[in-house]
Amino acid sequence: MAIDATDIENLIREAFPNAQVSVQGDDGQHFAAEVVDESFRGQNRVQQQRAVYAALKGKMDGPAGELHALALTTRAP
Repeated sequence: MAIDATDIENLIREAFPNAQVSVQGDDGQHFAAEVVDESFRGQNRVQQQRAVYAALKGKMDGPAGELHALALTTRAP
C-alpha cells in the first residue's frame, strides 16, 4: 500500500499536535520532513528523531514498510 506526504504528516501531527510539520515527496517512497516542536527542547537529535519515527507506527519497519526513506530534520522552536 502506498503512502503519501499527507499520510505521514497526519501521523506526525497525532503525536505532536502543536508542532510545525512540513513533509515533501511525491514518489510514494522517498520523503523529507521537518518537525519543530517544543517537546524536543533538551533532547539530542537522536532522541528527537526516535520520537518522530515512533509516531510513524511501523510504516518504516523492514523491507515491506510502506515508507522507504525519510530525510528528517527535527528541532525545538
